[in-house]
Amino acid sequence: MGEPKGAARQGVRTACGSDLHGDNGPRPVGWLHVVAPRGAVPTATSQCACGRDRSAIGRARVLALINDHAAHPDACPLRTHQEGRAAA
Repeated sequence: MGEPKGAARQGVRTACGSDLHGDNGPRPVGWLHVVAPRGAVPTATSQCACGRDRSAIGRARVLALINDHAAHPDACPLRTHQEGRAAA
């Protein structure tokens, strides 16, 4: 038995490398993921494209991480660099 003619030999065209958002407009640089199932211990992770990666376990620490994540853009080197470039 041979393989069907043309099956996966031609490949599939992809959109790798194409920028769907264009050159203007905001792009996400930070992500906050909170998991708080009913009756379980909540967890959270905060990540940024600048390399910042933090996590928390427990209600009080998760709430502190949420506040820290909200304050991070003011100190983020990626964001301050972009604002400085736009102001120039």
